[in-house]
Amino acid sequence: MLTHIVQRLLIMIPTLLAISLIIFVIIQLPPGDYFESMIAEIEGRGETVDKELIAFLKHQYGFDRPMWEQYLVWVWGLVRGDMGYSFEFELPVNEVVGDRLYLTALVSFVTILFTWAIAFPIGLYSAARQYSWGDYTLTFLGFIGLATPNFLLALVLLYVANVMFGTSIGGLMDPEYIDQAWTWAKLGSVLEHIWIPVIVIGTSGTAGMIRRLRANLLDELEKQYVVTGRAKGLHPLKLLLKYPFRLAVNFFIADIGSLLPSIISGAAVVEIVLSLPTTGPMLLTALKSQDMYLAGSFLMFLAFLTVIGVLVSDLALAMLDPRIRLQGGATR
Repeated sequence: MLTHIVQRLLIMIPTLLAISLIIFVIIQLPPGDYFESMIAEIEGRGETVDKELIAFLKHQYGFDRPMWEQYLVWVWGLVRGDMGYSFEFELPVNEVVGDRLYLTALVSFVTILFTWAIAFPIGLYSAARQYSWGDYTLTFLGFIGLATPNFLLALVLLYVANVMFGTSIGGLMDPEYIDQAWTWAKLGSVLEHIWIPVIVIGTSGTAGMIRRLRANLLDELEKQYVVTGRAKGLHPLKLLLKYPFRLAVNFFIADIGSLLPSIISGAAVVEIVLSLPTTGPMLLTALKSQDMYLAGSFLMFLAFLTVIGVLVSDLALAMLDPRIRLQGGATR
């Protein structure tokens, strides 16, 4: 196991380097750069642009260097923990991210818990009570969850929260706590607002997981070892949880590789509709304005979380399912 982990960690280094090169090239592909976009915006307002200042800024941040040199400077900064400078916000990227990263992680983590807490029991019930009224009802609600656009559900919940509970519309906290230090009152305000994005973002994911868990469980419940267990008189709940459920949740574990990057990217459209101070809208803004260091740092962090998530899911699957082995070859 230890040898496998070390090998996977070593493979991550060239993988991340290749991803960083692809990210850098893609960001550089659109014509121009941030400063040229800024010049066009200023001239569009009929104002005069200080060409000498723009040339000085380009030289200071290395935009006048060859592309390969810009890439090496950027990668070396990431290795040292320096994500670069955000031209859009006129601050280092580390400072721009700030509380947005913590709030995004909080929303995504609670959403994952909400999704699993709803999907597991409903999926178990639907599989164990196939074609019952409860199964039909939950399946119908699941299809509604899949078919309802998240942004529409967000607008409905914003109205309900404001009219029925008096919660301020938009954001993750009351306005007076924005840019303030963390206190118990600020945390309470966040918890008061967080249920709206959690339900909105988690609805479609919950419905999809219910369908997949139900299908996997139905496939396992038809196998011979389950029939043998029933014939031996095992309690139905024990028989369901001990073997079929463990094997049916493999895809949940395999999804860890995509769950970790979703902590940062999140549901950008929903975050914009709800005016959430998270990283999704900031990433879109950075890409549109060609803020290279901010966008590149976000994308590299997503790539890092993806490779870490894949490693964690592989190791967890090996421990959860005895049929999976890390070593190649068959043993007799």
